[in-house]
Amino acid sequence: MDPTLRARAEAARGFMPPDEGLGLYRAAAELEVEGPMLEVGSYCGKSSLYLGAAARESGRLLFALDHHRGSEENQPGWQWHEPDLVDPETGGIDTLPTFRRTIHDSGLEGTVVALVGDSPAISAAWQTPLSLLFIDGGHGSEPAHRDYEGWAPKVVVGGRLLIHDVFADPADGGRPPFEIYMRAIDSGAFAEIEAVGSLRVLERATTGI
Repeated sequence: MDPTLRARAEAARGFMPPDEGLGLYRAAAELEVEGPMLEVGSYCGKSSLYLGAAARESGRLLFALDHHRGSEENQPGWQWHEPDLVDPETGGIDTLPTFRRTIHDSGLEGTVVALVGDSPAISAAWQTPLSLLFIDGGHGSEPAHRDYEGWAPKVVVGGRLLIHDVFADPADGGRPPFEIYMRAIDSGAFAEIEAVGSLRVLERATTGI
């Protein structure tokens, strides 16, 4: 990975450890199929830098999808709330300005395309096959399963599905990311090729899900 981008990614705001971030980069850099990449859940852009670095190297686009209002766990009173991300005008979370600054300062505005909106609504209208999908959106049961159902079928055979915060032991983390990971494995359409911390990298083997 470009050392300047790696340093920016490691310093960027977010919750991804460096080894998992480099796992994202490798999974994207090793792609052998055509098509853009898409991540669900960009937050302030940390993961976008790892994926964006690989996208720039291969001449791909990375679509970074987020409503930028924060997931359940980012809201006031929850574990991952960050008060300085609250918009004083609306009183709600707004991570979009920080995300845009992260991408701009890293020189990736020509590679990383922000999609601001509701994941299920956008996936229902999306027609372009994906070479890579990274799911790291809301970790509640409904949003996680809807992200999987809406986006996983759009990954091409030979493409990759990446899921973050997958913990086999419930004591280590929430269940929905693990549940959609198991759905992907049990479908027979995806096979695991790497695990880095809580990141799982799967490759699509068949057309059916």
